[in-house]
Amino acid sequence: MFTKKAALLFLLLCPLLSSCGRTEPIQQSGFYFDTIITVTLYDPAKTAELEHCFELASLYESYFSASMDDSDISRINDSPGSPVQVHKETADLINKGLYYCELSQGKFDITIGNLTSLWDFHSDVPSIPDAAAVAKAAAAADYRNVIVNGNEITLTADAAAIDLGGIAKGYIADQIKEYLLSQGITSGLINLGGNVLAIGSKPNGNAYTIGIQKPFDDTGASIASVQIRDQTVVTSGVYERSFEKDGRLYHHILDTETGYPYSNGLLSVSVICPYSADGDGLSTSCFSLGLEDGMKLIESLEDTEAVFITSDYELLCSSGIGTDIPFQNLEK
Repeated sequence: MFTKKAALLFLLLCPLLSSCGRTEPIQQSGFYFDTIITVTLYDPAKTAELEHCFELASLYESYFSASMDDSDISRINDSPGSPVQVHKETADLINKGLYYCELSQGKFDITIGNLTSLWDFHSDVPSIPDAAAVAKAAAAADYRNVIVNGNEITLTADAAAIDLGGIAKGYIADQIKEYLLSQGITSGLINLGGNVLAIGSKPNGNAYTIGIQKPFDDTGASIASVQIRDQTVVTSGVYERSFEKDGRLYHHILDTETGYPYSNGLLSVSVICPYSADGDGLSTSCFSLGLEDGMKLIESLEDTEAVFITSDYELLCSSGIGTDIPFQNLEK
């Protein structure tokens, strides 16, 4: 599905692309991993390389998708208690996910597949799932039930299921960038449903200006912008997939303890760092940890900054925003 997040960030990038210098960009989009992927390059001779990006996206989707019957993840989920041989990339991604599970003390958890499947935020008429089913699925989620032995993965809990949706798109973006760099490409943008990853700088040497979405603004307006070179901007927000019921907002960032959406006074967290998979893991982790603990985590990491937006639309930034990372609050 072309998510709201993907649509809005794509719209934010469009005017930026037209002003990146005199080099006319080439661009291609495709639908993979439940989102629109757009790659923009500034060398018109690189059409073959541009097309190969989408071959990579298709390949990784066939590894990481929990909805494809023969994917690595589906085979793991279908074989609880038994070791499953997977591709190296799948093992690498699971290890990356487990790192953020540990770093966030389980607030980010890759074994919540049965819980996320209960919440259908894509439905035209979404509903609150059965409380008993939510409790059961939440209780089964525990990343410590995943054992990695080289390229062999074992899920030890029958009631758990791996879901890499919280980190896979960032990993795919990083792999596409690595491929393009190996082909001598020095300028470009990769957008996977809101994971915006820059290759170098613009052809004229300037930084890319990336908008941070104003939560719940259907026009695609930005509340702020940052300037990046060779970095990524990844946002986790309650507005991306959500619905209201009886005056309460339900969104897709689920508390691994209760099974229900977090209600912690945050609307979104945008992370700026070198790698998009890290941005994925950190944006979800920091949102789940809440403002105080999430900010502490960001400040403990090198080359990593973040912008937190609270429920009253206050922007709170880590110490390097405005100094290491040029920043503009567009509401002022």
